[in-house]
Amino acid sequence: MSVSGLCELCQTNEVVDGCDRCGRVVCADHYDRPTGLCTDCLKEAGGRPTGEEDPVPGDGPDGVDTYEF
Repeated sequence: MSVSGLCELCQTNEVVDGCDRCGRVVCADHYDRPTGLCTDCLKEAGGRPTGEEDPVPGDGPDGVDTYEF
């Protein structure tokens, strides 16, 4: 895709590609190449950008996901 201008999400970086879902043109920081989605659409779909690690179990704030009776 040949596009030019500023990223529609951060308004600072140069555009590299467009989201296959919403059509926004975004920079490399806001585009997940394997899925073809911008980071906003990827979050809405319940995914994580490629290379981002899964959260560590038990790494929640103050153990709120653990209940002991």
